[in-house]
Amino acid sequence: MQGVQLAELLVQSPPGAGEALDVVAGFDAALANGLARLSPRHTEALDALAGAVGASPLGTAVADASGKLAAGSIGVTELSVLAGARAALLGAVHDALLAQLDGALGRSRSTWEEAPADGEPVPANLLAGGRAWLQELAIAGWRGVNDALVSAADQALEALWAEPRLRRVAVLLDGLAAELRASCPVATMEKVPERRWADLWTRAVLLSHSGSWTGGASVASGRLLPLGVDVQEHGTAVQAQLHAVLEPKGEGPVRLVRVAVAAAKVDTILGPSLWQLLSAYPTLLAALAEHRAVDITDMSLTAGGDLLWDEERAEAGETADPFATARVRLPGAEAPAVAPLDRHPVRVAEPVLVEGYTAKRDGTFDLNGETLAVDLDRLPLSGPLTPQLVGASTACIGLLRWDAGQWTLQPLALQSSVKKQPVEAHNGDWALGPTDPKVVKAQARSGDAVAVLTERAGRLLRK
Repeated sequence: MQGVQLAELLVQSPPGAGEALDVVAGFDAALANGLARLSPRHTEALDALAGAVGASPLGTAVADASGKLAAGSIGVTELSVLAGARAALLGAVHDALLAQLDGALGRSRSTWEEAPADGEPVPANLLAGGRAWLQELAIAGWRGVNDALVSAADQALEALWAEPRLRRVAVLLDGLAAELRASCPVATMEKVPERRWADLWTRAVLLSHSGSWTGGASVASGRLLPLGVDVQEHGTAVQAQLHAVLEPKGEGPVRLVRVAVAAAKVDTILGPSLWQLLSAYPTLLAALAEHRAVDITDMSLTAGGDLLWDEERAEAGETADPFATARVRLPGAEAPAVAPLDRHPVRVAEPVLVEGYTAKRDGTFDLNGETLAVDLDRLPLSGPLTPQLVGASTACIGLLRWDAGQWTLQPLALQSSVKKQPVEAHNGDWALGPTDPKVVKAQARSGDAVAVLTERAGRLLRK
C-alpha cells in the first residue's frame, strides 16, 4: 500500500465513532460500579445507550431494560438486552472503520454466511448457570468482586466444561474468573480495567444464549503465500498467527487468510525459545523461517478466514518472497468476512504493505505529511525486528490496527538500510532457531529452558 492511500485513511475517524465509544464507556462505568447501585450519572449512561440504538430493532427492548434497571429490577433478560446493545455499538464502530479501510485500499471483502443450526439443542440448564453468575457480577460490579463471588462460578464452569459444544463460553468464563480471582479484592485496585472486563462480560453473556455464533466452513486447496506472522505471548500460552494469501486450486478468488497455532508454556520460556514449543508444526515453521510457499490440500477454512492447520494436509513449496507477495498478490486479495461476535474495534488487524514513508526517531512514519504511529511494544522478542530496524526501514509489511482513537501499524516484516546495506527481517525468521550470532551466544550462556523443563518433566514421569 502506497503512502497516498494510507494518508487518506489517516485524515479522520469515521463520523460518530467517538460518540459511540463514549456511550460504551458510560455503560462500562455503570457496570464497574454495580448495576444495583446506579447513581444519577450511571442512569444517564443507560439512557444514552438506549438512545444510541433507539432507531434500531433493539431500541424498544433496550429502553424497557434501562427503565427496569433504574427501578431496581435486574433480570437476566434485561442484562442480555444491554449486552446486545453494547456489542451492537462496538460492532457499528468496527464496521465503519473496516469500511473506511477497505475504501482507502480498494479491498473487497466476502459476506458473512451463517452456519446451519445444530441438530441437537444444548441443555438449557448448562447455559443458565453461566448466565446466573454473570448476573451476579453485574449486580455487584467489579468493585464488589471478592473471592466468594468468583468461587460461585465453579459449579457452572464444571458443567460447561463437560459439554464439548460449550467449550467457547467455558474457556471465556474460566478466563474471566481467573482474572478476577487474581485481582481480588478488586476494591483495592488502583485502576480497574473497565473496558476489558466489560468486553469479556458482554461476549460471555451473548455466548451464554444458545444459537449459531460461528459461520459455515469450507474446504480449501491451493498455494499459501505467507505475508507475516504475529507472535502473541501470554504467561501460560503462546500463539503464532500467520497472515497469508491463498491462491486457490481451480476457480475462486485469491483470498486473505490466517493460520493460528498455539501451545501451553510457563513464564520462564521467553524469546526465541518460544518457537520450540510449536515444533509439532514443522512445515509451517519451515515456511516462516525459509520464506516458502505451502501447498495445502482439503484444509478446513472457516467463514471468518481462518485455516484450521493440519500438517498432514500441508507440503512445503518453493521459495516465496513475502514482499513480492505483498506487492503483487495482496492488493487484489479478497478479505474475509468478520464473525458477528468479533465485530469490535480492537479486533481490526488488517495486513498491509506500507512504502513511500519517512521513518522518524519518535517511532512514527511520515506519509505525505500525515503521521502513522508504529506500535513498537508489539515487536516480539522471538524475532529479529527491533526499534532500530523500524527507524531505518524503507518498506514494512504490518497489521493496521485501530487503538485509542487512531490507526497504528504493527510491523511483521521490514526492509531496511543498515550501513548503506539492504537488510530484510521478518518476525518468523527464527522459527527454526535464531540466526543472529549474538542471540545464539546469549542462549548458549543462559541455557535451553525448554530442554531443561522437558528433562525435569520426564524425570518426574519416570518416578
